[in-house]
Amino acid sequence: MTLGVRRWETLADSVQGVNKRRNQDWYECRGTGSGEDPLVLAVADGHGSAVHARSELGARFAVDRFVSLAAHFGRAAHDCHEPGRLARLMTYARDDFPRALVHEWQQAALGHWDRNRPVVEEAAREPAPEDKLVLYGTTLIGAVLTPWLFVAWQLGDGDLAVVEHDGTLSRPLAPAEEDLGDETESLCGRAAWRSVRMHWAPVFEEARTPRLVVLSTDGLSKSFASADGYREFVAGLAGRLAEEGGPGVRKVLPEWLAQASRYSGDDTTLAAALRSAPEVPEPVEVTVDEESSAVAGDAAGAEERKTET
Repeated sequence: MTLGVRRWETLADSVQGVNKRRNQDWYECRGTGSGEDPLVLAVADGHGSAVHARSELGARFAVDRFVSLAAHFGRAAHDCHEPGRLARLMTYARDDFPRALVHEWQQAALGHWDRNRPVVEEAAREPAPEDKLVLYGTTLIGAVLTPWLFVAWQLGDGDLAVVEHDGTLSRPLAPAEEDLGDETESLCGRAAWRSVRMHWAPVFEEARTPRLVVLSTDGLSKSFASADGYREFVAGLAGRLAEEGGPGVRKVLPEWLAQASRYSGDDTTLAAALRSAPEVPEPVEVTVDEESSAVAGDAAGAEERKTET
């Protein structure tokens, strides 16, 4: 599989919430979905309150670190069909990947603090590392897609929706109980890696690859009265993409997100990947000159006579 083969079409956008001073969300879509160039999607939602005064930066750090780690993981999964390899990859994705992600994010946040310390009196006490991290608090949803593997991780609120190859729609990382109010798990939380949820889905047949993968911050789902409204939105998005393809939907996506933001009052971000239709090779027209045709006819006749004898 070459880097130039694009297995997925992506679309993404983000809208600032009404009366918000700045957009606390961040997102990224990168890669083609090949074994050498995995497709990586990520959205993050900085908490935005005064206690989390630098959370828009925390969201960006989360997405940047996730994209780097997930791309490396996706490339390492190219030989996942080797005996025992798939089980080891799953163990790493479940246990080690969340630890590495949280560590990388913490280093980025603390590094930014060191370079941008607030001006305070010399006698003021240096905040503890955990207090510094709270300033950058954010949620995160990320996914990596290769020809053989689809893995997603989530920490905090927001939504991952998947339209499977047969049209079935699911939210595989939805918590058993929804968070109350504005409370949510966060990258700035103590032992945050323990709260990371993982969706593990090997792809054993290309035909069973998901049709559509959608990641969104909670500004979208909160704009609906119930989870059914969100599911209907994703189903409608899938239908529109099937009819018009990415370019048509990409034009109206900012308007859809802006409308959702008006209802939820929150920053609203969506990143999605639509599986590209398999390329059907053009029929090859074979032209045979008269001399070649005569030779072929003589050979067929000789073979026929040989069979008769």
